[in-house]
Amino acid sequence: MEFSMLIIAVFVIGYFFIAIESITKVNKAAIAILMCVLCWSIYSIGCMNGMILPGELFGQGGLSDIHDLNHVIEEALGEAGTTLFFLMGAMTVVEIVDQHGGLNFVSDLIMSRHKRKLLWRMVFMTALLSAMLDNLTTSIVMVMILRKLVPEAKERLYFDVAIIIAANSGGAFSPIGDVTTIMLWNGKQITAGGVISHILLPALVSFVVPAAIFHTKLHGAWVLPTTKEERAAARPSLVTRNQRREIFTIGVGGLCLVPLFHLYTELPPFMGILLVLGVLWFLTEVIYRKKDENDPMAKRVSQVLGKIDMTTILFFLGILMAVSVLGKINALTTLGTFLNEVSGGNNYLVTGVIGVLSSIVDNVPLVAASMGMYEVNPMIADFAQDGTFWQLLAYCAGVGGSMLIIGSAAGVVVMGIEGISFGWYMKHASWIALLGYLAGILCFWLQQSVMALF
Repeated sequence: MEFSMLIIAVFVIGYFFIAIESITKVNKAAIAILMCVLCWSIYSIGCMNGMILPGELFGQGGLSDIHDLNHVIEEALGEAGTTLFFLMGAMTVVEIVDQHGGLNFVSDLIMSRHKRKLLWRMVFMTALLSAMLDNLTTSIVMVMILRKLVPEAKERLYFDVAIIIAANSGGAFSPIGDVTTIMLWNGKQITAGGVISHILLPALVSFVVPAAIFHTKLHGAWVLPTTKEERAAARPSLVTRNQRREIFTIGVGGLCLVPLFHLYTELPPFMGILLVLGVLWFLTEVIYRKKDENDPMAKRVSQVLGKIDMTTILFFLGILMAVSVLGKINALTTLGTFLNEVSGGNNYLVTGVIGVLSSIVDNVPLVAASMGMYEVNPMIADFAQDGTFWQLLAYCAGVGGSMLIIGSAAGVVVMGIEGISFGWYMKHASWIALLGYLAGILCFWLQQSVMALF
C-alpha cells in the first residue's frame, strides 16, 4: 500500500509542476519523463518485493522475476507507442499535404478578415472533421491551417482553445471520432446510429457555448491573404496542379479511411496512418526522383521528418507511461468503484465525475475501467446497449478532456505545437470549457426527458 500511495504522490507532484511550467520555466517534457521513470521505478521495486499486487495480470502474488516486469513495461510501452506513432504519422502526413499546398482549399472555406466569422467557421469545420477523422488528426490539421492564416501567436490563443474544444466535442458524437467511442462501439455498449442520435445535439451545445463566449472577446478585423494567387506566390512548388491534387487526395482521403482500415483489418489505427505515410512517401519520391536531393523546393518526406517536434512526442510518452502505472496498481478502477458507491448509482453524477477526471488523466483507461466495472445488461434500461449510462460515458469522457489542456490528445498536441502554457489555459479557458461541458449534459437530460414522453 505504501508503494502504491508513493506512486500516486509522485504523479500528483509531477502533475503540479507541469501545471506551473510558466512559473518554473522548466519544460513540461522534462517533468513528464522524470515522473514516468520515478513512477515505474517505485512500481518495479514494490512488485519485486511483493509490496504491490499487479492485479489480474499476474494473479495475486506479485511479479515473480525480471521477465514479468519487462513484460509489463513492454505492454505499457506498446499501448503508448500506438498513440505516439499515430501522432508522428499524422503530423507528417498533414505537413506533406500542407507543404504541397493541399490544405489551401480548407483555408479558402474558413478564411475571413473578420475574427468572429473566422472563429465560427473554424469551430464548425473542426467539429465536422473530428467526427470523420479523429480529434488528434483534426487538431493538427486545423492548427496548421490557423498558423498560415494568423501569423501572430498571441492572436491565435482563443482560436487554439476553440479548436481543442470543438475537436473533442466533434469526436464524441461519432463512433470513429475518438478512441473512447471506438472502444464503446467495438465493445457493443453503443451503436453507430445510437451515439449519433443521442450525442449529436449535446456535443453541438458543448462547443457552441464556449465559441459564443470567445465571440465576445474578439473584435475587429485583420489583414489576411485573400486570393489563391497570393498563397501560391508565397509557396513556389515543383509539383503540378494534378500532382498537388493527388497528394491531397491520398493524404486527407487516406486519413479519413484510417477508421475503416482499423475496422476491417483489426490492426491498430497507427498502422493505417503508416500506410498513408508510406504511399505518400513513395509518391513524392517518384515526383522528385529526377531532382537534386538538396533542392529546398523538393519537399521530400525525409526533410519533413526533420521538422517533427520531439519535445511534444517525449511529453506525450511521459504522460501516457505515467498514467499506465496508475492503471497497473488499479488506482483508476478503485476510484471508479468508489464513485459508484458514493453516488448511489446516479448515472449523471458518475459519468460527470469521470468526465472531469478525464481532463486530469487519460480518458482511455477511465473508459476501460468503466467498461470493466459495468456490463451491458438488456434487463436494465440504463445499462442496455445505447443505454443512458453508455451514452453519457461517451459524451463525458470525450468532451470532459477539454477542461484542462493536457486532458485530451487534441489539447496535448495543440499545447506542443503552439506552446500554450498549462497555467494560461487553466486561467482563461478551463472555466469556459466547463460551462460547455455542463451545458451539454443539461441538453442531454432535456433531450432524454422529451424522448421519454413519446
